[in-house]
Amino acid sequence: MTEEKTEPKYERALVISAHPDDPEFGQGGTVAKLAAEGVEVSYVICTDGSEGGEDSTIPDAELTEIRYREQRAAADILGVKEVTFLGLPDGRLTPSIELRRELTRMIRRFRPDIVFTHSPVINLAVPIGAYHADHLAVGQATLAAVYPASRNPRAFRELLDEGFEPWRAKEVWIASWVEGDHYVDISSSIEKKIAAIMAHESQTANWKDMEKNMRDRHASAKERSGFEYTEMFRRILTP
Repeated sequence: MTEEKTEPKYERALVISAHPDDPEFGQGGTVAKLAAEGVEVSYVICTDGSEGGEDSTIPDAELTEIRYREQRAAADILGVKEVTFLGLPDGRLTPSIELRRELTRMIRRFRPDIVFTHSPVINLAVPIGAYHADHLAVGQATLAAVYPASRNPRAFRELLDEGFEPWRAKEVWIASWVEGDHYVDISSSIEKKIAAIMAHESQTANWKDMEKNMRDRHASAKERSGFEYTEMFRRILTP
């Protein structure tokens, strides 16, 4: 018996990520599975992706255009309904009051039952890419937006004037390689996850054995989860 069998039914899910390609790496298999089950999944991508890659000759605006196009293609593969780009400068995010306000606006706009985002803390047991400074900033700001801001009519009152009424997201799921307490069987959707990651060609073209690495990563929890391929999360239920 796994936790997955006790999950409630969701109508809407919102993925809040720092960069184009973060949603696919973090929870692409789960997104594909939810979308296939009829859940309305939307993305909010906070940065413009202009620091992605190592080719310094590509103008920032050109790389941003490429990465936005790749993100839309990846989202289409997984069945995502809508992608919103906030366009903030890549590599410069902080969990500021401005970011918290914008993410509160997005949560009230999309009214999700479940929010996916980054971990807000550094964990030295996982690869360094997981705690990119932008990831940490988005994780912190998202949690603050989920609770208490998005549900509190006294928080960011200007949003009420814009028509964004308070909304309570029931859960937050944070993708975790080593500390997950909730397992999702992505055996039926790992092919879509891999295809969506590969749609980010500007970021993955030179990554040798990417598909093998993804399969190995998601097979590593088989003994714990009982699934051939697993995505793990820290699941937070909101009060």
